[in-house]
Amino acid sequence: MMKKSMLFVLLMFFCFSSKAQNEIPLTQNKMDTEKPKLVVGIVVDQMRYDYLTRFFDKYGEGGFKRLMEEGYNCKNNHYNYVPTYTGPGHASIYTGTTPKYHGIIGNNWYDKEEKSSVYCAEDKTVLAVGSDSDLELMSPRRMLTTTFADENRLFTQLKGKTIGISIKDRGAILPAGHSANAAYWFRGKDEGNFITTNYYMETLPKWVNDFNASRAIEKYLKEWNTLYDISTYTESGEDLNDFEGGFQGKETATFPYDLKKLSKKNGGFDILKGTPYGNSIIADFAIEALKAEQLGKDNITDVLTVSFSSTDYVGHNFGVNSKEIEDTYIRLDKELKRFFEALDIEVGVGEYTLFLTADHGAVDVPAYLQSLKIPSGYLNNNDRKEQFHKFLNATFGTVDIVENISNNQIFINREKLKELDLDLDDVQEAIVNEQISYPHISKAYTAITMASVDFTEGIEALLQKGYNQKRSGDVILVDDPAYISYHKTGSTHGSGLNYDTHVPLLFFGKGIKHGQTYKKTEITDIAPTISALLGISFPNAAIGQPLEFVFD
Repeated sequence: MMKKSMLFVLLMFFCFSSKAQNEIPLTQNKMDTEKPKLVVGIVVDQMRYDYLTRFFDKYGEGGFKRLMEEGYNCKNNHYNYVPTYTGPGHASIYTGTTPKYHGIIGNNWYDKEEKSSVYCAEDKTVLAVGSDSDLELMSPRRMLTTTFADENRLFTQLKGKTIGISIKDRGAILPAGHSANAAYWFRGKDEGNFITTNYYMETLPKWVNDFNASRAIEKYLKEWNTLYDISTYTESGEDLNDFEGGFQGKETATFPYDLKKLSKKNGGFDILKGTPYGNSIIADFAIEALKAEQLGKDNITDVLTVSFSSTDYVGHNFGVNSKEIEDTYIRLDKELKRFFEALDIEVGVGEYTLFLTADHGAVDVPAYLQSLKIPSGYLNNNDRKEQFHKFLNATFGTVDIVENISNNQIFINREKLKELDLDLDDVQEAIVNEQISYPHISKAYTAITMASVDFTEGIEALLQKGYNQKRSGDVILVDDPAYISYHKTGSTHGSGLNYDTHVPLLFFGKGIKHGQTYKKTEITDIAPTISALLGISFPNAAIGQPLEFVFD
């Protein structure tokens, strides 16, 4: 009797065990079919994290607040490399890696092979489509790795579409990756059109031509005044101050601005880039792309990348603490609401996944900080150069030992080294020892150090992740906090300090739960997180990790 009972128990165990094993793959397969129909990546250019909290009470319910209140807010999200510029930022968000691997080490950099400065998206082998300008020859060819959009294209056998949109060419091109169906950016001047290059297509689609022909952009050449009474803009400084640039043709950087009148001295349609209306134009075009390209209309995931770049132009011109930057974000919030509502209608509530982040932050205007007795200032590059040239002549007998100085990097002339029979290591070390003695240089490292020492924390680790052995310089310099090489009005960026590295990261939509965390996340975690959500391969050089706690 006992033997029969034991046999029954064993049979039941194996039945339940087999049933459980069979159920696991079924659940996983069901999950695989529950992917979003569309992934939308939004980058707000030069958005500091504290713009979410500083202007919170001015935001409506359908824009930033919708993402914060219904999505997942990573409150301690940072860039994990230097330099924090637009090109590297957009590349890193979508590749899940840093300039060390994707190769976009700046917006511009000195090319050691070409012996000249190159631009991160330039490609002289292509032709502009939609413009006759030879300044618009662009492609992603200088980016060395894949984006998650590329991986989605590969996974779906090219059935999943990818479209990139931005005011800036690099903001459209780098996120969309190498295999994108299209990347469109805004050509200002006297044209005011969205364009592309023949890297993507030979002619613009009808819907783009129709959008351009409608001259809808001309309506934004109008007065720019604060959306609400300027006296309610208590989250920013005085409108009239000494820390803002403004527009040519207007005596003071104060509201209101007659954009149609000022456009004549400020690049024609280019003036719109530096106002909130540049973001309105991007929202208009992105909504049109959503409809015309039928994005998210089937069960094969598409990718739409949208970069709102006018925030960067406004920040550079007027600064972090300006009324202009506050008004720009209040208006952007409304444009985001309009865009989200279009996604709800065209794709469906709960059918798309979206993230919002920034490509870098920005420093408070140093002149403003100085007025408050906060350590800050401006670098005198002419004095530095003169002192450095004296050193080079005294030590090596020539200044030609240095080929280029740019992006806080010094490039040594290899041919001159051979001619003078000098050792590269010795020259790098001598330059480091000289540069570190200069005012407001806080750190200096050789390329040998960057390539041979494994740094795990501090500014050294950030420098190393931004250092590309083939493209970067021989000596890397770090300036004192809040000391910049810039004019004395407006804000800039590029450092590894919190004002440049701390940016928003909000996830929202299908597969994302509501919540928040102060756990540190890094910009390179975004692409692996989206890849994991889609069940596709990570971008080929990704170093980040999926943020599993954001998943529903």
